[in-house]
Amino acid sequence: MQLSARNQIPATGTAITFGEAIANVELDAGGVRLVASITVEAVKQLGLAEGSEVTAVVKASDVILAVEG
Repeated sequence: MQLSARNQIPATGTAITFGEAIANVELDAGGVRLVASITVEAVKQLGLAEGSEVTAVVKASDVILAVEG
């Protein structure tokens, strides 16, 4: 699959927490923890499980940074 998005991060699924409609998929991206909130249906369709190799694709219109002081 080819995507135009440049923010593609290879990761491994470490845990999935299911809600009624949304699941939080925890990822290990080279030692950095990411969490993706996706639909439960998407988790099932993608066949995601602990240990799944995925690519996290980040698309955001805003990135907000903060510093102390």
